[in-house]
Amino acid sequence: MPVMQDDNLLVGTSTGDDAGVYRISETEALIMTVDFFPPIVDDPYTFGQIAAANALSDVYAMGGTPLIGLNIACFPPKGMPLTLLADVLRGGQDKMHEAGALIVGGHTIKDPELKYGLAITGRILIKDIKTNAGAKAGDKLILTKPLGTGIISTALKQGKADPDDVGFIMKQMAELNRTASEIMVRYNANAATDITGFALIGHAYEIAENSNATVRIEAEKVQLIPNALEYSKAGFIPGGLNDNKDNYRGRVLFRREIPGELENLFYDPQTSGGLLISIPAEKAEVLLEEIRAAGIEYAAIIGEVVEKQANLIEIH
Repeated sequence: MPVMQDDNLLVGTSTGDDAGVYRISETEALIMTVDFFPPIVDDPYTFGQIAAANALSDVYAMGGTPLIGLNIACFPPKGMPLTLLADVLRGGQDKMHEAGALIVGGHTIKDPELKYGLAITGRILIKDIKTNAGAKAGDKLILTKPLGTGIISTALKQGKADPDDVGFIMKQMAELNRTASEIMVRYNANAATDITGFALIGHAYEIAENSNATVRIEAEKVQLIPNALEYSKAGFIPGGLNDNKDNYRGRVLFRREIPGELENLFYDPQTSGGLLISIPAEKAEVLLEEIRAAGIEYAAIIGEVVEKQANLIEIH
């Protein structure tokens, strides 16, 4: 597709970043993003919350503040009561209100499968923009949420997930990345992205590629959702996980043997996953301490950025 040029377009499509950023004054810019998908949990209200949190995450990954959102919904003309759609929309609206943002409209079409999400506009000071292209050699990498939502969601779809594990992922997927974003902006992180469909490996690869560097991940430091390894070992593998392996496995150097069930989690597509933050090493520990003090208990330093090597991702 031809790319249109505009001096006010600060972040476009060239780096596959989390959102577009357009300058509106000498100091401020607008952030725009959109995301929607079919239900991944049974409860419609919770689904609405998760879909909204997932869409909002792109704004937070850029370091911005969400302002307004437009609902995008697909709904079957028969077979589902409109009260179900109302519950989905109410979940999305409540999550947007939690983020300090407003729903200002939307669009709904008839479709055999329920789908929901939002197009969101946010604002940001230009000096605070975080992209996936700013990581520097010597940075430490902080991941703010544990991995495993895709694998456990697959077990849920097959009726094989423990209710406590389902409760854990539902709560995590509905949690905003707002606090972590605000803290990383205060500490002037060099780069950030959120971990969603392309998994930890895919999104880390985007940071490495666009920053012209290599990302080294310490396998044992990556935090996992409780029991996620057991579900992986039992074979609950989402289709997106295998797609991610096909796309990225040849670009990753494993410096040591990793158990298959753990490797799966590095390729596991996340919904409303955590932020992956690249920050100068001297700030990493104090940033992590503040994030954990804010209640984000699974946040951890999981690796570092180094000068570009033959492989853009190394697992140690």
